[in-house]
Amino acid sequence: MAPSMSPVGRSDHTAAESIATAAGKLLLSVRASDKSGDQLKLAGDRASHEYILERLRVSFPHDDVLSEEAVGITGSGRSPRLWIVDPLDGTREFSEPLRTDWAVHVALTVDGIACAGAVALPGRGLTLSTATVPPLPPRWEGPVRVLISRTRPPAYAAALAEHLDGELVPMGSAGAKAMAVVLGKADVYVHSGGQYEWDSAAPVAVATAAGLHASRLDGSPLRYGQADPWLPDLLICRPDLAQRVIAICREVAVS
Repeated sequence: MAPSMSPVGRSDHTAAESIATAAGKLLLSVRASDKSGDQLKLAGDRASHEYILERLRVSFPHDDVLSEEAVGITGSGRSPRLWIVDPLDGTREFSEPLRTDWAVHVALTVDGIACAGAVALPGRGLTLSTATVPPLPPRWEGPVRVLISRTRPPAYAAALAEHLDGELVPMGSAGAKAMAVVLGKADVYVHSGGQYEWDSAAPVAVATAAGLHASRLDGSPLRYGQADPWLPDLLICRPDLAQRVIAICREVAVS
């Protein structure tokens, strides 16, 4: 079999969607077991990780893979094509009965850019992906809705919402928050305090394919497949709000 080529093809988009959706169904079966708490979180992480890596190994044997649940990159470490996956984004929410704000992330990055991806929201029976990009909904006419972490809200979040004449909306996983913006349920998602590449690669791929803005809080580009997978901050928002949010973030950060 010939090695995978760098350009992203239709099969990459559909594979991301298929794998994320199937992993989500697997997680629902784990969630329905008699496990709870940390035991449930561990079982979900492990089952989804093993399933996703096996699917990628069979379908894309020459590509590299970076997973939250693995130590370092799986593969040669030299391919320009790197799959970045979070088998279970939002383990806390996954372990809490009835919560749906947890996700599965599967993304393909090429030369550092998130080019294809899927975010499954199994609790909602929904997968958003670059294979079937949803149209960007019309702009919300009410207050700007700023999504923040329900457990680790940015220190400047209240000031940002005030400058935007908006309101703060706490939510669980990064994938759930990013997809809420894609679906028009929110307008801005900001995160500071650090994340890893697997927290944002798939959400960024889907968000940008849908026409949203995605960058660092200072407007600089997001780059994946770095030696250190730590990303200090993230902004995903409607494109008409991007420059305003970036300017406010810069002002608030230095004030």
